[in-house]
Amino acid sequence: MIEFLWGVAAFIVRAISLVLDVWVFFSRMHRLARWSTGSDAIIEVPAEPKALPPAAQRALDEAEQRRAKMRSSP
Repeated sequence: MIEFLWGVAAFIVRAISLVLDVWVFFSRMHRLARWSTGSDAIIEVPAEPKALPPAAQRALDEAEQRRAKMRSSP
């Protein structure tokens, strides 16, 4: 019985160690990203997306229409 309890305790300690290792890994990756980019954000998103030119918008609409036709045809 005592061996089982020691096994459970060892499993819990290993699980906590794994969680802490993963946490340290992500913390270091965040620090590396901050050091390499000079920003606190891992991914920088522009404030406002750029509007597509009319030709690009037409091309996207045509591609979507072709996809819709391919899905509807057997």
